[in-house]
Amino acid sequence: MSSNTGKTLLDRAPTVSYVGSDTLVELVYDPSARKTALAVSRFGGLWNIEQEVRVETGDVLVPYSSHNSLIASGCVLLPSRPVDYGLKHELILDICAFLHRYVDLSPTFEQIAAHYVLLSWVHDGFGELPYLRFLGDFGTGKTRALMTVGSICYKPFFASGASTVSPIFHTLDAFGGTLVLDEADLPFSDAKAELVKILNNGTLKGMPVLRTIVNRHKEFNPYAFKVFGPKLVATRELFQDRALESRFLTAETGTRALRADIPIHLPSTFKAEALELRNRLLHFRFAEFFNVKTDPAVLMQGVPPRLNQMALSLLSLVDDPITRSDIQAFLIDKNADQQLERRESTEGSLIAATIAGFAEKGSTHASLRDIAERFNAERCLERGGLVSNKWLGHALRNRLGLRTTKSGGIYVVPVSEYPKLVVIAHRYGVRIDGGADTTSDS
Repeated sequence: MSSNTGKTLLDRAPTVSYVGSDTLVELVYDPSARKTALAVSRFGGLWNIEQEVRVETGDVLVPYSSHNSLIASGCVLLPSRPVDYGLKHELILDICAFLHRYVDLSPTFEQIAAHYVLLSWVHDGFGELPYLRFLGDFGTGKTRALMTVGSICYKPFFASGASTVSPIFHTLDAFGGTLVLDEADLPFSDAKAELVKILNNGTLKGMPVLRTIVNRHKEFNPYAFKVFGPKLVATRELFQDRALESRFLTAETGTRALRADIPIHLPSTFKAEALELRNRLLHFRFAEFFNVKTDPAVLMQGVPPRLNQMALSLLSLVDDPITRSDIQAFLIDKNADQQLERRESTEGSLIAATIAGFAEKGSTHASLRDIAERFNAERCLERGGLVSNKWLGHALRNRLGLRTTKSGGIYVVPVSEYPKLVVIAHRYGVRIDGGADTTSDS
């Protein structure tokens, strides 16, 4: 049987999103009529609603069924139709007003969250992006923040730490959009390892996660799951992986008294307000997607490359110079806190002790005995005892990647490793003279 487009029914592809050379297609859902359709923009913001769309590849796109459980249950939120967004600064003001009504954020992080919402709707126009996180104990407003910010992000998919990881992989691959993950403090397990894979790969376009799946013939086949996209996460604690930590823009919840005007329960108007903003944000995507680009002028001076790498897409969407300066100052302060933590870590102490060991021996080598003495003088009480030269050598090789060798009957870090040590010291914010280096990398 053929459709009136000339394509067979087998060629009709259920579609959530499509980006062509000059065409954007987005799935919309009318909750009152319980019907899905495709919103199509071909002329920079002009749009129409269609049930079938033939694109430049020759494919015929059709909407996902309105009976799809993720759509019908509200697990994935969609716009219902594009609505003129007005001017960009007006849209930002309205987003901030919506956030301010329902969640208590600092003024600067309110701006960060509002611009992150905007970023989520055009994120695929950038190559890299950060994640947004709310960090704090239970009862401090993390879930409210996720629900409020997440409800107006691009195709938000709501999950929790209690969810199994498999549907998260499949939903991200099929729907894309924004993962909104509550209680992401998973115990040490395979599930946590799989979640970390999603978070580690999801900031960079073109970095899928390979997983083995079983097809209907019970054959094991590798499949590349697309995980790139914006993510909102709530946790009680930091992640142990420092590289993963550097991917988050974090607001600490519960650090001040809750504003008296924040409602305890979300009102019945909340969903309608969120839908109205999603509709305007869809039009923003249609009008601005092909215009967005990274702006090198917003790069911050004297900060780690990773910080600029993560913040560039967000800052590129901030037009107001005062707001941009406030956000940059917030990010620089947070980075300073992270650098202090790194300098005070076990690795930071190892680096400082090794640098001092080289200073003691001139430029010939740093003996493990001298390094151990310096390290133990600083950390033995904290560690509950002295570390051995064997432990130290293992730590230098496996944690810092420094080679050790035997010279004159003793184990040393040879002078050939000194250039590598200098680079590592910069990464950890440790200067060769023992001071703090604010230009460290992540």
